[in-house]
Amino acid sequence: MDASYRRGGGGGGGSAPRSVEDIFKDFRARRNAILRALTHDVEDFYAQCDPEKENLCLYGYANEVWEVALPAEEVPTELPEPALGINFARDGMNRRDWLALVAVHSDSWLVSVAFYYAARLNRNDRKRLFGMMNDLPTVYEVVSGSRQSKERDRSGMDNSSRNKMSSKHTSDVGRVENNVKEADEGYDEDDGDHSETLCGMCGGIYSADEFWIGCDVCERWYHGKCVKITPAKAESIKQYKCPSCSSKRPRQ
Repeated sequence: MDASYRRGGGGGGGSAPRSVEDIFKDFRARRNAILRALTHDVEDFYAQCDPEKENLCLYGYANEVWEVALPAEEVPTELPEPALGINFARDGMNRRDWLALVAVHSDSWLVSVAFYYAARLNRNDRKRLFGMMNDLPTVYEVVSGSRQSKERDRSGMDNSSRNKMSSKHTSDVGRVENNVKEADEGYDEDDGDHSETLCGMCGGIYSADEFWIGCDVCERWYHGKCVKITPAKAESIKQYKCPSCSSKRPRQ
């Protein structure tokens, strides 16, 4: 893939998009590319994300072409970079969940690129740009199908919400009082509880039944299977660096 696409410039080496309409056009084209990778071309995309390879990223370009590739080498990069190492979690997760995770990271990247270009726009133009972007379903909504389920549920929720308001208010008062009491009673409990710890790669919740490893640099925790570290291998590691920290080069 030509480097001009990765650096931006709207594809084809042209100038960076500057108007609201041009930035939205760039956003929509990159989004279409990502969607194609995660839907129509999903078998090809899945095959390219080999966990045995180095840290890979999913790029969507302004010519609506997608690419699985290594991150840009230049530091700092000319555009925000997509999530690093999407391939490592592929075989450690349910396929549908893994695709949804890639979709969430892709949505974040698409917004960051758009608002990188929008930095010079005024407040009203940025608001208009976001409104145009927000009118489109997110990549996650398309891949997971949550958009349709939300729309089906909304009508039923609207009808029942009014009836629940009065009873909800009464129950909430009692719930708040109980929560305060429980919080006070549990304040002195073991601070080493990892129940809210999330895997920095797949986002899964900590479980004592699985092997986890912590990065000594960023202090994030990971499933061993997500970063391809076994308990035996961990025994020989004096200082563990996660894939993200390992890929960062020291400033000269």
